[in-house]
Amino acid sequence: MALPMRRALASAVGIVMLALSGTAAAQELNVYSSRHYDTDQLFYKAFTEKTGIKVNLIEGKDDELIERIKAEGKNSPADVLVAVDAGRLWRAQEAGVLQPVKNELLEKTIAPQFREPQGYWFGLSTRARVIIYNKAAVKPSELSTYEDLADPKWKGRLLIRSSTNIYNQSLTGSVLAANGPEKTEAWAKGIAANLARPPQGGDTDQIKAVAAGEGDVAVSNTYYFARLSASAKPEDKAIADKVGVFFPNQKDRGTHVNVSGVGVAANAPNKANAIKFIEFMVGPEAQKIFADGNYEYPVLSSVKPHPVVAGWGEFKADALNAATYGKNNAEALKIMDRAGWK
Repeated sequence: MALPMRRALASAVGIVMLALSGTAAAQELNVYSSRHYDTDQLFYKAFTEKTGIKVNLIEGKDDELIERIKAEGKNSPADVLVAVDAGRLWRAQEAGVLQPVKNELLEKTIAPQFREPQGYWFGLSTRARVIIYNKAAVKPSELSTYEDLADPKWKGRLLIRSSTNIYNQSLTGSVLAANGPEKTEAWAKGIAANLARPPQGGDTDQIKAVAAGEGDVAVSNTYYFARLSASAKPEDKAIADKVGVFFPNQKDRGTHVNVSGVGVAANAPNKANAIKFIEFMVGPEAQKIFADGNYEYPVLSSVKPHPVVAGWGEFKADALNAATYGKNNAEALKIMDRAGWK
């Protein structure tokens, strides 16, 4: 999105980047968000237009926002915290900065595996963690599961982000839930042994490296590849044309799926507005923005994914509750560290 347009949208919804006061206002909502997508401004604009509630936005990294809310204590102006991984939402819950919400609409709309069982947070969109492969070097028939990526046949051929990346921590947490600690550690050792290069860069960098022949397979969230596929830039199209998408574990538990989600802050001064906001975010208008603006999978089943994403076909998703990724995070990190996954 062009900068002038973003500024215009920001102005329209009353986005505030300065420190907020703790005074409650009937027609205000204070959003703390770690989502960094320009299209998110469309959510806030649409919400304000529909409800008349002014959105004040504070953006930052997840851990920084969690610590900020903790430091602000009972006087925190935060109404909702928006984050991009169940592991991070779990951290916020464990830090005591979120409160549980019982809401029939949210429970009806959002599948159980995409919301915290007690209502501490709710998934707004989902993203699958898939295998990206070089079409010239790998046949889809050679691919199967996340576990198979630890097989020696992939030695020197695998590309994946660092173990410090929350997406990989959550993936490892899901493998841990499925296979137990011993098998998961053996798997992580296999991943580390099969790397084509030391972990570097983000998911898009892994995709580009596979297209360039630096490795034959990589692991990435779906929306990163969708951005390249939908790009108007010839160089991005050229990269997307060289690689394919494979959904792992279709014959057993299903592909690992994570969430971008939201929770109501523990001391929200505008709790009613916070709940209205979450309800709006799982409605058709906002869900369409998730799908078309950032190529994420909607949690509202009546809204279809972007055509680029839909073109990959339907897939079986792991039914494991996303909260488990957070619960397993500490053990997953220890396993990855012992395995030498840098």
